[in-house]
Amino acid sequence: MRILAIESSSLVASVAVVEGGLANEETIAEYTVNYKKTHSQTLLPMLDETAKMIELDLNTIDAIAVSGGPGSFTGLRIGSATAKGLGLALDKPLIHIPTLHGLAYNLCGTDSIVCPIMDARRGQVYTGIFEFDGDRLAVLEEQMAVSIEELGEKLHHYDRRIIFLGDGVPVFREALTERIMAGRKISFAPANMNRQRAASVGALALRYYSAGRLESAADHRPDYLRMSQAERERKEKERKELL
Repeated sequence: MRILAIESSSLVASVAVVEGGLANEETIAEYTVNYKKTHSQTLLPMLDETAKMIELDLNTIDAIAVSGGPGSFTGLRIGSATAKGLGLALDKPLIHIPTLHGLAYNLCGTDSIVCPIMDARRGQVYTGIFEFDGDRLAVLEEQMAVSIEELGEKLHHYDRRIIFLGDGVPVFREALTERIMAGRKISFAPANMNRQRAASVGALALRYYSAGRLESAADHRPDYLRMSQAERERKEKERKELL
């Protein structure tokens, strides 16, 4: 099995090629950039360079995995468009990996509760609560957009160490440590595991592929979890016009 994985749900742009089965998976290549350039500038050049470096014939891939949301609306749309375009051109299926699932998979195998948090702005985080049974990701609380206080209330139901990771950590670390999770056993993922990685998206996609969790390129849609700012402003304008 050979999976091309794309991650563009945040500032990080990442492309990876993952091969093998569930017991012998291997990351053949990964190209990750965490820099202030738009994904429209980075993704395709990164994919092209990766393919050249490992002499990859894109026709030999079995599927294209894409981080499907939530996250940056623009980033998700660019990643989705890239994956859909490749899927249609190559006649390959897509594998929709929920963003927080892929991020949690960075810590595959840990015996702690895993809680990825992404800064969703407007006082909220995109988050979920997960644990691992060996290398199997188990969902305790599915992806959601909530305040950090509401997340803290949910986490207090679990009497185990909790590991936080994601771009929400620098924003909310002090609040979590000193107030929301004070006195609880918590830790934070190291920097090299703290951001989205296409290799994790690809590794999880191998399991989805084996389970038959595929979709056509035409059917793929990102999962935003909430409306974009433009949509909110349009609805507010329409509401005022009706008054």
